[in-house]
Amino acid sequence: MPDFDILLPSLLNGLATGAVYALIAVGLTLVYGVLHIINFAHGASLMLALYAVYFLKERWGIDPYMALPIAIPGMFALGYALQRAIINRASHGKDENSLLATLGIAIVMENLALLFFQSDTRSIDTAYSLRTVAIGPAMIAVPKLLACAGALAVSGLLYWIMGRTDLGRAIRAVAKEKEGAKLMGIDVDHVYAMSFGIGLACLGAAACFLLPAYYVNPQVGGGFVLVAFTIVVLGGMGSFAGALAGGLLVGVAESLGGLCLGESLGQIGIFAIFIGVVLLRPQGLFGAKA
Repeated sequence: MPDFDILLPSLLNGLATGAVYALIAVGLTLVYGVLHIINFAHGASLMLALYAVYFLKERWGIDPYMALPIAIPGMFALGYALQRAIINRASHGKDENSLLATLGIAIVMENLALLFFQSDTRSIDTAYSLRTVAIGPAMIAVPKLLACAGALAVSGLLYWIMGRTDLGRAIRAVAKEKEGAKLMGIDVDHVYAMSFGIGLACLGAAACFLLPAYYVNPQVGGGFVLVAFTIVVLGGMGSFAGALAGGLLVGVAESLGGLCLGESLGQIGIFAIFIGVVLLRPQGLFGAKA
């Protein structure tokens, strides 16, 4: 059994990673909660956001954290346009058509990335990439600490928007009862597009927090979206609180699993917890029974 001096850094690193996982999962669970579809293009969209932040740094010297005001609106605009121009038109009133449209978008995005960027893995260097800070006996990388704080802040802002603004109330109304929302004068198609845009805006923020300590290639989104799907089901489909709690739990499970079993087997802990929750509480940690 690892001693406390080894266990604490692993726990803190897991929480930092889990906060970013949670931000990615929050965007996914928002789209599911409102549009009632799984967005298969979520991972490919994260990949595009990572490339955007990478080129902002390499071509124009914009630090990833300073790129937040560019990446978030840019990904929001992309999500809004994709939903209005492609997904909404392809659906013809059927959720399965929307789901297939997101799958097609993901395939196109990934192949365009292969065409223009090849399969090379790219990363960036910053002045703080290798810096660490001491938290008790633990040394934590500065990029991970900033990513954790930033991801929690963005998740908190989104939670406030959903609970305290007219847009948030409209989104919750459409998610709860689409036809009733229409009768109250809410533009459902606009709310759908706003929700999809906000889901991708979360990915823009996540890309800014990830890139100082991570890499990008055309396949990078696959691993993240698999974990995000797991978090969404683990926390409860459509639950914001569940996505946040599930993300932190998954991050800690991955980190402690890597400590005990080796880095290559670290994700075993994620799926062990997932299977246990599905067996004992099928609706997820924060989900309501059907």
